[in-house]
Amino acid sequence: MVHRPRPDRLIAAVRRFGGRGGDERTAAWLGIGLGVSFTVAFVTGLISHFMQHPPGWAVWPSRPVGLYRLTQGLHVIGGLATIPLLLAKLWTVYPKLWQWPPVRSAGHAIERALVFPLVAGALFQLVTGLFNIAYFYPFPFFFPAAHYWTAYIVYGALLIHVANQWAKVRGLWGGKDAGGPATRPMGPSRRGVLATVAGACGLVGLVTVGETFTPLGGLALLAPRRPGVGPQRLPVNKTAAAAGVTRDPAWRLAVTGDVTRELSLSLADLRAMPRHVVRLPIACVEGWSAEATWAGVRLRDVLYAAGVDADARVRVESLEARGRYRTSEVDPPHWHDELTLLALDLNGEPLSLDHGHPCRLIAPDRPGVLQTKWIARLVVHGP
Repeated sequence: MVHRPRPDRLIAAVRRFGGRGGDERTAAWLGIGLGVSFTVAFVTGLISHFMQHPPGWAVWPSRPVGLYRLTQGLHVIGGLATIPLLLAKLWTVYPKLWQWPPVRSAGHAIERALVFPLVAGALFQLVTGLFNIAYFYPFPFFFPAAHYWTAYIVYGALLIHVANQWAKVRGLWGGKDAGGPATRPMGPSRRGVLATVAGACGLVGLVTVGETFTPLGGLALLAPRRPGVGPQRLPVNKTAAAAGVTRDPAWRLAVTGDVTRELSLSLADLRAMPRHVVRLPIACVEGWSAEATWAGVRLRDVLYAAGVDADARVRVESLEARGRYRTSEVDPPHWHDELTLLALDLNGEPLSLDHGHPCRLIAPDRPGVLQTKWIARLVVHGP
């Protein structure tokens, strides 16, 4: 005769294996940490999305210069550091998967059903986000759109979960652990679990933060790009070969659209204009950023020479024949800014082809994909 374990005994065994580290108070502390982390990720993710894909009603400022660098660094580095936290949280609550009976009422069934989009969505966000910063895309969908819309599902489910659990969590703080030395469960202590998780999160952050905080660049073991590493001491995401761009000795910059006079400027024409030098970072959506010294012509000087209106917008078009980001829009706050250049030189040398030779855009507080390389045309249009 085969003896099958009773569900209640199986649940008790699972809980004993989890030890104090897997109890509800530990889960509550980890849940608070996840709530803070996901809130930071949600807010910084919205900033990133609206800067990279600006809606018609949003006009982002050009200052402070490093705002996008800060928010996207927090988003990516904080997201990576959240992975140990999420795994620990799932470890503390997995015994609830074995609850018996699995559903006690209609309300309980709804509550359990609402946990699914929270857990599944959180895993989806962290796993696909990790793939994105590694430039690995095994999935058929467009990552930014999927990441953006799933964020609303996850954060909405998180708010509902917090509302459902708030009274229970508040009640835990005044409680005491049950059982004495003889009945103390196996496994790690609560303090040990929390310390281990905090250490793991801190370690992940430490070996990643150097991708945007240059003084710690040598520790950026998990970063896909490191400051100072690349052509002209600056990382490159897309090379000229990948973009299908080659050198063109006959290149000219066209300025057209809603202008008083159209312009066609050679590289020599641009170099004959007043030269300006700025120190600005490239900050990419994958989280890495690096400062560099750029030299060239102020975009506003070229546009003023073409006789544009002060409230005009400018579409910057690349020599790149195709690609989702071969063009970008520059709003008045950015093209009026004295730091916004049509860059010709990088770190004291003419732009390399991989960095956008003969001419590229560099402007403060813009995602790297909007710092268009290999510029062919400036098309001016109304607001």
